[in-house]
Amino acid sequence: MHAVDPLWDGWDWGSAEHEHAELAGRRGVRLSGAGVLASPHGVKLLDGVVEADLAVTAGRSFHGIAWRIADETGYESFFVRPHQVGNPDAIQYTPVFNGLSSWQLYHGDGFWRETRFPVGEWFTIRIEFAADRLRAEVAGSVVLEGTRLRRPAAEGAVGVLVGGDDLLLGELRWSAEPPELPPPRPEPELPGVIRRWEVSEPFAEGDLAAQLRAEHRWTALEAEPSGLADLARVARLEDDTDTVFARFTVESDLARRVPLQLGFSDRAVVHVNGEPLYRGDDAYRSRDHRFLGSIGWFDTLYLPLVQGPNEFVVAVSESFGGWGVQARFPDAAGLRLA
Repeated sequence: MHAVDPLWDGWDWGSAEHEHAELAGRRGVRLSGAGVLASPHGVKLLDGVVEADLAVTAGRSFHGIAWRIADETGYESFFVRPHQVGNPDAIQYTPVFNGLSSWQLYHGDGFWRETRFPVGEWFTIRIEFAADRLRAEVAGSVVLEGTRLRRPAAEGAVGVLVGGDDLLLGELRWSAEPPELPPPRPEPELPGVIRRWEVSEPFAEGDLAAQLRAEHRWTALEAEPSGLADLARVARLEDDTDTVFARFTVESDLARRVPLQLGFSDRAVVHVNGEPLYRGDDAYRSRDHRFLGSIGWFDTLYLPLVQGPNEFVVAVSESFGGWGVQARFPDAAGLRLA
């Protein structure tokens, strides 16, 4: 493997604060920043292996490795949470689309794992990737394998993800040799999920009433087999544009009231056939200081459908952590998705 010394001047530190430091007789660079990428010049990989020797403190942080970096708004990432060592979310893989790290959307099995790693000591994170395949090791233990990478495979830079204060970087190593990895685990399609959405251009949440009457440009978005539609794939979150409409049409053979399971991040307002039906808030810490805002099947709506086509429109607003929506008919008898 090739090695890149952080004490060498051939690095792009981005906006990260950096200074020389030492731990246990080993020299390195101490980094601090909020979601900043630090990359060595001239290293680009399509498939390969990346290792980083790191040391972290016990404070709340999200340090790790990024790869296939197109720019600061698009890349794959894996990070550790030192403040959650030993907990189910001690580590996480998440893709970044349009600058949004969607940890609230990609969680649970295949994305998180209960993991232990040293705090205040050197340890290694190793990432192996090829096509849509991933293996991640932390401190010598495999923590993820069989996870399907969510971004399209494309050559990009590699580097260190600085997610907080006091990350000590000792060395970055890389290889362009494609690793042999098992195929991603099958992801069976959940029955009754909506797989095809149309998404509007972003607008300000406060303009919702006016936007309901306006014309929009609609972009098709395919959901995951689980039903998850990652809205950041087709929309960019800005300070003054934090909301999109996501819609689908369902045709009913007769007038009926049917249950629809709904998940969203962070806030949602639902209209059916032009009539408001529901508003929900699942934002980070919106319920208590432990509430993560992770998307899930937590809400069920009972839709009043008319015979024939019915339009379902949900305004989804985002603050940070993942912009997503998912919907599922647990009983789709007599229904046809247009």
